[in-house]
Amino acid sequence: MLSSSARLIRLLSLLSARPSWTCAELAERMEVTDRTVRRDMARLRDLGYTVDSEAGPWGGYRLRAGSRLPPLILDDEEALAVAVGLREAALSDALGGDQAALSALLKLRQVLPRHIADRLGELDDAFVRLPGTDGAQVRPGLLLELAAACRRGERARLSYTDAEGRSTVRDVDPYRLVHTGRRWFFVARDVTRGQWRTFRADRVDRLQSTGQRADLTDPPDPAHLVSRNIANGPYPLSATIRLPLPMAAALRVVPAAIGTHRPDGPDATVIDIGGPDPDGLARYLLGLGTPLRVLEPESVREALVRRTRELLDAQTADAVGQV
Repeated sequence: MLSSSARLIRLLSLLSARPSWTCAELAERMEVTDRTVRRDMARLRDLGYTVDSEAGPWGGYRLRAGSRLPPLILDDEEALAVAVGLREAALSDALGGDQAALSALLKLRQVLPRHIADRLGELDDAFVRLPGTDGAQVRPGLLLELAAACRRGERARLSYTDAEGRSTVRDVDPYRLVHTGRRWFFVARDVTRGQWRTFRADRVDRLQSTGQRADLTDPPDPAHLVSRNIANGPYPLSATIRLPLPMAAALRVVPAAIGTHRPDGPDATVIDIGGPDPDGLARYLLGLGTPLRVLEPESVREALVRRTRELLDAQTADAVGQV
């Protein structure tokens, strides 16, 4: 049995994980009675957390921003500093590519008093960022908006600019944010087309909730969907290769952001990779520095054989010249 303080921390974590919970759901998760849940909710309110409750079959408990900062052992300036630091870590990938900073920021901002949240917004407006090497910068605050949309489970109206500079407005059902190590991608279902799509976060102009419930029936694996689209979407040519390596080792050779992987038995992996042309793909494959077999197309296989022979001929000529 958890202690009272540990139970409150667990309860706060659950309330921060999704928009609302029924009393029965919380009691089941925490393995306590409904009466204990209601008593712990009263304790949270006494501590300064604003927990709303709604009656009825669709009702439940909801954590929202309060009139004062809950006891996080932070004053206003410290809370603002933590929020700024988490936001910059999420935008710059300072923590190494996972979504921990974004998740922590979402939880913190949910309970920030309004005057601190407003100051954070003012800092967003004042910051100027130089573009990185690929010029893809997500504007301040947008990642938080996208993450919140995924958590709300509500349909949204997305204003988006594609790679050709065309602007579109469409209704989407937000699902997940995926980070590849270089860019953030927004995974959502295009309502009109009835298809799961990936959108580059830096090309999202605006996201506005419609108030309708999102249809998240049969969602895809978001990481697989993003990696597949990156590997094959923007390239005119796609090749399929086989590495004599198990999946974990193959992912270290060809990252998930480069190709779409699938196991071929316990000791081999088949990967789909996109490229500009056969010669470009052959150069990339040679650079992997590992044995592999090109399954298709024939043009890439021929380009790889030709380049390998050129390297071998050059090495043979050097050896002869040194004799």
